[in-house]
Order: sequence, then structure tokens, then C-alpha cells
Amino acid sequence: MKKTKLFFANALLLSAVSIFIRLVGVSFNAFISVKVGAECMGLFTLVMSVYGLAVTFATSGINLAVVKVVSEADAEIKDPSEKGKKLRSLVGASVLYSLLFGVVTGAVVYFSSGSIGETLLCDVRTVPSLRLFALSLPPIAVTSALSGYFTGIRRVIKNAAVSLIEQFVKIMIICTGLVLIAPRGIESACLAIVGGGALAEGASLVSALIFYFTDKSIRARPSGKGSFSGSFRKVSKIAFPVAVGAYARQGLLTAEHLAIPSGLRKYGLDPSGALAAYGVMQGMVMPLVLFPSAVLYSFAGLLVPELSECAALGNRKRVIAIGEKVFRSSLLFSVCVAGIFLSFSDTIGMSVYQSAEAARQLRLISALIPVMYLDSAVDGMLKGLGEQVYCMKVNVADSFLCLVLVLVLVPAFGIDGYIALLIISEVINASFSIARLVKVTGLRINYFKWVLSPVLSVICAAAAVKLLCKVCPTLSDMTFSIVLCILLYLLFCAVFGAVGKEDIKWCNPLVHKGKDGISNVKKDKCLNNISANV
Repeated sequence: MKKTKLFFANALLLSAVSIFIRLVGVSFNAFISVKVGAECMGLFTLVMSVYGLAVTFATSGINLAVVKVVSEADAEIKDPSEKGKKLRSLVGASVLYSLLFGVVTGAVVYFSSGSIGETLLCDVRTVPSLRLFALSLPPIAVTSALSGYFTGIRRVIKNAAVSLIEQFVKIMIICTGLVLIAPRGIESACLAIVGGGALAEGASLVSALIFYFTDKSIRARPSGKGSFSGSFRKVSKIAFPVAVGAYARQGLLTAEHLAIPSGLRKYGLDPSGALAAYGVMQGMVMPLVLFPSAVLYSFAGLLVPELSECAALGNRKRVIAIGEKVFRSSLLFSVCVAGIFLSFSDTIGMSVYQSAEAARQLRLISALIPVMYLDSAVDGMLKGLGEQVYCMKVNVADSFLCLVLVLVLVPAFGIDGYIALLIISEVINASFSIARLVKVTGLRINYFKWVLSPVLSVICAAAAVKLLCKVCPTLSDMTFSIVLCILLYLLFCAVFGAVGKEDIKWCNPLVHKGKDGISNVKKDKCLNNISANV
């Protein structure tokens, strides 16, 4: 019961903080887009494509590795002194691993920034930004390791605090930079945005170190020193295979993003127009599409230590139960989001970005949202069950397919070709991941209750809101319409059987008791303990 409470408390806390950060981020992103224009957003997104590859090399799978080794140590070692000794050793080895990869990657990017900007990005205006973000790579790597520790030890409030500090510092510095140097041109505006992010990463590292050294598990005085070399080998054994797959995938992804502006120019757009179209998709639409996913990503991140512990204890019953709840919850949530974006895309696009093109692209990609969100949740479960190598293979193959489709579809169909390839690749990726989850866990999917019922519910809810707004135009306010659509969606979910009494009881496990007066959570815990012992 205590672990169930802790899991959901952590998940709700992370979700709330993530939603707030995403809300602030999307709002701030909209402000920047309006202030600097689509072309500057395209230039910034181009820089970020290289940034993504560099961060992948700098972190090299360390976050997932730390989450797994720390959660396993936390579950297996009961003595506080021994646990503190082991955790200090694991985190120390992880930080060293992070520094090695972070410093080397930062140096490579800094000294090759001229060649990258001129040859790969074909725009010398990106060179100062590349040099600036190279300095942030070592702090990013170490912060990633410490973040993995906080997640593995279930101190997610510290991760939440670090994220809030980083976001606050980033906004303050970027706003100052846009006022002081952005008027000099697009290159300066891009530099201000990148510089704000780089300095925010430094603040993030300082706050993470403070939280780590004041953590009660670390402050407990151990009776001796842990095996540092053994810890380094253990961390590297998990992190490096994940890193190799991430290198391949991110390398293909970077090549894909670099090929998009080129493909748009072949389609017939001039260089500024190609950069602007790319900026609308990657700098405006995708952040908006991914904004609601903060809730699911919070749960998915916490699933890794949760399922790692279940797998270590051999608790198959709990693994299946968690898989079922996450699968259903992901579909219920994502179908609602997709319905809202599809129904109100014009209003949302114009209200947030004052862009008809952003609204059009949002409408085209909204149907993909359930697949994207579910795929992320399933990947989180698979990684928790030790299936990270399989995820790596699927993701690398997916990235290779995307690169091929970019070279074929974008020159022929423009940005609509890019949207088409996103749909194709996401559907294929999710299909393989779901098939693997079903095979590993024995999960049985109820297609009517989990898939069809939510789809019918959101269609009815959106149609009812549209009809009401047409009959009474004074009620057509965007916020009111979205809230009403969510409420009607929940009502129709109950009508069509997507949500039942058992789901309501499960969502409130601490209050509900069975007929015998025993909490359902306690019953589940007893069953889980019996299953684990068997």
C-alpha cells in the first residue's frame, strides 16, 4: 500500500509540475515565435537537431542505467548503512561516466562548430549558437545522472524542483537576451535563445548537486567504501548498449531533420520559405502536440524503477496489472487530446501562434496523437522489463525508415509529405512495441473497451460541443468549449463502457474498502506477495 501510494503521489506530482512547465514552455515558445518570426524558429530548430545528437553522445544512456541500478539496490538492500554505501558508489561511478562523455562531446562540438555550421547545416549563422551550447553538454550529462538517481530512489520532488529552477532561469535569461541582442538580427536572436538554455543547464546542475548532497540516503554514514570499479562496470554495462542504439537513432534523426529543409527547397520553396515551413512544424506544432503528453511521460518515467523492481522480485501478476492500467489510461487520455486538437485546431492554432499554417498542420497530425502517446508509454514499460535492446532495435529501424521517407516524400509533397511519413513511422513503431509488450507480459487487449469506446466517446463529445456552439454562439469561447468537451467525453466514456465502477474505485484506492472492510490495495498487496513467493 505504501509503495502504491508513493508511486501515484510521485506520478501526480511529476504530472502537475510537467504540465505547468509545458504550459509555460508552450506559452513562452509562442511569445518567442511571434517576436522573432518563423525563419528564426527554423534556424533555432536546425541548431537543435545537432543539439539533440550532441546531448545523446554526452549522456550516453546514463539516465536509464542509473534509474535501473539505483532502483534495484533500493529494493534489494535493506540495511541503511549498506544501502548508503552502495548508492554513493553507484552515483559516483555514474557521474564519472557522465563527465567523460560530456566533456569529450562538448570539446568535439566546440572545435568543429565551424565545419558543422557551414557544411552540415549550410548556414554560417548557426556557428556561434553551436559553440555556445557545446559548453552546456558536461552539465547536462551530470544532471542526467543525478536525475536518474532521484527517479530510482523515488525522490521525484527533487527532479520537479530542478526542472522548475531550470525553466525559470531560462525564461529570465532569454527574455533579457531578446531585449538586448535580438534586434541585431536573426543570428543574434537565435544566440539569445540558445544562450538562455545553456545558462539554465548550469543552474540545473547546481540545484541538482545541492539536492543530492542533502539527500538522506546519501548523508547516512556508511560503514565502508563501496566497490567503485564494480559500480562503474555495472553502470557502463547497462548504459553503453543503450547509448550505442541511441547514437544510431539520433544520428539518423539528425540526418532526417537536416534533410527536411533541403527537401522543401527541392519541392519549390525558397531558402527562407523552407526554413519557415520547417520552423512551423518543429518549433510550433510539435511542442503543442507534445504538451499534454507531460502526464503520460511522468508515469512512463516512473514505470522504469517500478517494473524493474517487480521483475527483480518475479512479481508477474503486478507487471500485468500495471501494464493493463497504463495501456488503458494512455488510450483514454490520448484519444481525448486528439479529439480536442482535431475539433478545435483552427481556434487553437490562431489563438496560440496567430498562424493559419500551424492550425492546418495541427489538424493533420492530431489523429496520430494516440499512437505517439501510447508508444511512449509502452516503451517505458518495456525498458522497465529489461527490453531496452529490443526498443533500441525498433527505434533505429524506425529512424532509418524516416530518413528514407524524408528523401522520397518531402521533395514530392512538401511539408505534407513530412506529416505523412510521421504517421507511417509512428504506426509501425508502435505496432512492434505493443506486440513485444503483449508477448513479454501476456497482456490481453480488449479492443472494444480500450480503443473503440474512447473513440466513440470523443466523437460524440466533440459533436455535441460543436452543435451547442452553433446553436448558442455566445458559448463558443475556446477554454469553455475544451472543458465542456472533456466533461462530456468522460460522461460518454461511462455510457459506452470505457470507464466503469472498478476504474473509479482503483483511482481512489486509499478510500475504497471492500465488503469485508479491507482496503482493495491491501488485498492486492497480499495477492502480490503470495504471487512473488510462489
